[in-house]
Amino acid sequence: MTRQYLVGELSVILGELQAAAVNEAALREVACLRREAETTPPATLAPVVTQAVELIDRVCWDSLQQKEATAFICELGICAELWEFGVCAGFLEEAQASGARPRPA
Repeated sequence: MTRQYLVGELSVILGELQAAAVNEAALREVACLRREAETTPPATLAPVVTQAVELIDRVCWDSLQQKEATAFICELGICAELWEFGVCAGFLEEAQASGARPRPA
């Protein structure tokens, strides 16, 4: 993957999350991450991808807590897309998924 492709693809995925998020605070956070992704040198995108994964995890949990099934399903698809992108681009390791902890109720 070219470096510019990585920046563009991450921006597109974050744009999808920005369009899907229903929480105002999450919208602002996604906008900041998207801006950071677009201005960060491609070689240092890994922390941005990690932050995006953590953010989408919180967004998904918020949707579940609010009983927003439609939003959750949409966000889950974006989460899968982000995860696949991160792994394929070398920003995330597949083994990181096994370290995920369920959030307490």
